Amino acid sequence: MNVPVHRQLSPSATSRLLGTWHVAGPAYSALADGLRAAMLAGTLPPHTRLPSERRLAEALGVSRTTTTAAYRRLRDLGYARSRAGSGTVAVLPRTASGGPVPPPPGEGGDAPAPSSARTAVAHAASDVVDLAQATPAAPPELHAAYVRALEALPAYLTRGGYEPFGLRALRQAIADRYTERGTPTTPDQILVTTGAQQAIGLLASALLAPRDAAVVQSPTYFHAMQALRGAGARLVGVPSGPDGLDLALFESTLRTTRPRVVYLVPDFHNPTGATLGVEDRERVADLAVRHGTTVIGDETLSEVVLEGPDGAPPTDADVPVPFALDGRSERMVSVGSASKAFWGGLRVGWVRAHADLVARLAATRQSADIATAVLEQLAVTELLGHRAAILGPRRRMLREARDTLVDGLRAGLPAWSVPRPAGGLSVWVDVGRPVALAFAAAAAAEGVLVNAGPTFTPDATSRDHVRVTLAQPADQIARAVPRLVRAWERVT
Repeated sequence: MNVPVHRQLSPSATSRLLGTWHVAGPAYSALADGLRAAMLAGTLPPHTRLPSERRLAEALGVSRTTTTAAYRRLRDLGYARSRAGSGTVAVLPRTASGGPVPPPPGEGGDAPAPSSARTAVAHAASDVVDLAQATPAAPPELHAAYVRALEALPAYLTRGGYEPFGLRALRQAIADRYTERGTPTTPDQILVTTGAQQAIGLLASALLAPRDAAVVQSPTYFHAMQALRGAGARLVGVPSGPDGLDLALFESTLRTTRPRVVYLVPDFHNPTGATLGVEDRERVADLAVRHGTTVIGDETLSEVVLEGPDGAPPTDADVPVPFALDGRSERMVSVGSASKAFWGGLRVGWVRAHADLVARLAATRQSADIATAVLEQLAVTELLGHRAAILGPRRRMLREARDTLVDGLRAGLPAWSVPRPAGGLSVWVDVGRPVALAFAAAAAAEGVLVNAGPTFTPDATSRDHVRVTLAQPADQIARAVPRLVRAWERVT
């Protein structure tokens, strides 16, 4: 079978991608696990040609026997294919349902694992627990929202179907939610996009020129960095941990780099879970004006609040104030989405900005998709109208998942530092050693997908952190925790 080749990975790039890949066990097995984990995490795209066995061995400082055996293991497990003249190409095996198949532990000639891992059974594809993707399943109310959207659809069928700014009804509903939360907003300040990712990409394209500096938190949302780099930006990271953004360093960075754009996740930050307080938001707004930079606040997680006062169950009153504050600063631009609050499959996002920038973005998007699908916009309008009834149970479910994950990891891996975030969909875990990439590979072999820390930084740091999401139901997370313990035993 011929495998299309979309790109080629150099030996040096492979070495950077793998980081600390071998800490225990056979080197060939650890190398294969590291490459497989990179594929599952999305940092090594399918149909990428891998370096030759000889050149990779030289780059990693191992024998060619090791790289030959690692590639053979990848082929045996379905993660690579080779053919004359094309070398070895990374691929993802597929299940009948279309999902990737991580291999069972011990398959392919692994040396004996620790005693707790020896008892592990092979994990079928349906048994894999995905704690890498931060998108919960749809709420039960989604179907009814689509039914009502279909009932409303005939009113739009006599038109052409293209609404570059978005349906007026949805823009009004989004504006009303901002106003309700304390930021007066009108529909002409809202642009509906095909997901928040498109919103970030449009802003990057409109505001950045090649080699412009763009400041981001480090760590931060991986796909936002992709969008900024895609616009030619030079990324500058500012440390951001569980305690939030280092504002003194942030101010110094603005002064020295003079960025055109700053990208922040102010609410329940992905991946650390930190939230920017009101005074800090005001300071960011002042700095944006002083240094002439546009600050994009990604509020896709704002509604995913999990903690009320004194640990009580959350309510709408516990949702942070909007990033745009009083809404008067043209330098403060917000991005939102229905993906995290409702369902990722909706692919509906938005930008809140000055009306002039909204019009500019609407013109920019014409080269992409012209407009967002009408039916999905109508469904999101319905969901926003029933927001309180939907988000109450959803927050309780995610809170239970969070507590199951945090309590389980703290009990099973007491040497780790496991915070309990007040909101969001991930836990940023400090494993205490720079072995995050090796651990992600070991976890995949145990049937659990997690993200290694370097994925979320502009400079491939945070090798001692992993992101573990809480989008799965609590019972699935409870099944995953013992596997993560076994994976840690593999690594240590």
